[in-house]
Order: sequence, then structure tokens, then C-alpha cells
Amino acid sequence: MLFYLGVGSVMKWMRERDLLIAQTMAFVQSVTGKKPDAENPIAYAAAPPAARLPDIEAMLAETIARAEPPKPIQISRPALRSEYQTEIQARVASFRAHQQRFRNEREAYCSATMAKVQATLGKDGSPSPLGK
Repeated sequence: MLFYLGVGSVMKWMRERDLLIAQTMAFVQSVTGKKPDAENPIAYAAAPPAARLPDIEAMLAETIARAEPPKPIQISRPALRSEYQTEIQARVASFRAHQQRFRNEREAYCSATMAKVQATLGKDGSPSPLGK
């Protein structure tokens, strides 16, 4: 929802703000024991002067010019590499042993199954009669 504030309501808001600031300053001065300035009863009655915005591009260029080039991080790669290589070699060996075990089990199962088939067929290779 968009509200339109007329010039009169803006001025009223600014007067209320200035009055609140003046009351706050008076309270602070009464607590701290300072006397209010006679020449400047409302410190913020006038709008503060427009602050000059910093030149972002100049600041960025200055920061880049002052920055030191990054130094590469030195890691003892041989130690890390050998640890990784040792771990990988151990895993590969474990995998190969696992696969060899499966291969041996398959061959044993195949041999046992073929022996049963040959026993069922008989020595001559013909199937035995069902009624026997």
C-alpha cells in the first residue's frame, strides 16, 4: 500500500522530530548536569548538510593497489599423497579379494550343480526313466 504525504504532513513530521530531539537533548543535559546552549536550543533544527559520498572506484583501486599478492599455502603433499595411495591400494586389494571369493563360490556351485545333473542323467548321458 502506497501512501502519499503532502508537503504539510512532511513539515509536520520534521517539526515533531526536531521537537523530540530537542526534548531528548534537554533530558540528557539535565541528567549530565550541563546547561543547554543558549545560542543553539535545537541542535538538529536544520537539516544536516548533505554528506559527500565516497568515491567507491577510487577506494577499490586503492585497496587493490595496497593488497599483497596471495601466498600459496604449502601442504606436505607427499605425506598426504602416500596416505591416500595406501588407503586406495588397501581398498582395491579388499575389493579384489571379495571378487575372487565370489568367483570361487560361483565355480563351486556350478561344479556341484553339473555333478548333480550328470548323476541324474546317468553315465551314458541319457535321462533316467521317471518310474524308476
